[in-house]
Amino acid sequence: METILDVKDLSISFGNNHVLRSLSFALNRNEVLGVIGPNGAGKTVLLNIIVGLLKPSHGRLLFMGSDITGKKISERTKLGIGSTFQIPRPFQKMTVFENMIIGGVYGDGLSEKAAAERAFVLTDTIGLGDKIETLAGKLGLLDRKRLEIGIAMASNPKLLLIDEVAGGLTESEVARILEIVASVKEKGVSVIWIEHIIETMMRGTDRVMCLADGGIVICGTPTEVMGSKEVHDVYLGVDEE
Repeated sequence: METILDVKDLSISFGNNHVLRSLSFALNRNEVLGVIGPNGAGKTVLLNIIVGLLKPSHGRLLFMGSDITGKKISERTKLGIGSTFQIPRPFQKMTVFENMIIGGVYGDGLSEKAAAERAFVLTDTIGLGDKIETLAGKLGLLDRKRLEIGIAMASNPKLLLIDEVAGGLTESEVARILEIVASVKEKGVSVIWIEHIIETMMRGTDRVMCLADGGIVICGTPTEVMGSKEVHDVYLGVDEE
């Protein structure tokens, strides 16, 4: 398989707190990699390093074969890295459509017309085709999270980073998020998805990686990882008889 992201020997510390320790893994093109682990395992820190919000203490990031370790957020976005946030951050007083146009204009350098054409198509992908004129501030939680994915997709990413987008949603709403992620994959986009909701990792990923104490505990198929003793010990909290 072709590698789209190669994380090599990545480390980061905040004072005496060693959050990530020599972390290495590869993400394949058009793969959905789930990331789980206890609070403080370094999951969101990892995504923030990949997107460019944080600089690692050591290690390198290769995206599509090029070293992006020292590149700015804007440069990484134009190369094809998009991201969502745990708390959706749309422009509250702009419509769904306007928010997604901004994603295309500033994330991918499109003209306003081209960005609008892309946004119009994407609103159906994320399930907001009937709410394109609704102000973002008037949306419910599910629709705000849909919009968060839509804004990221408006920049035409090759890699999408998703951080706990299913948190706080009902079972039926989680199912809708799973459908959206599947649609994203169908478009040829690779995904790294952090989530605490086990159903999303079992049904929506190709591989799952468990982090704990700054390193990889296990990485494999969803069934292998979720059924492993290692994950039960460090994450699911199942005691041995």
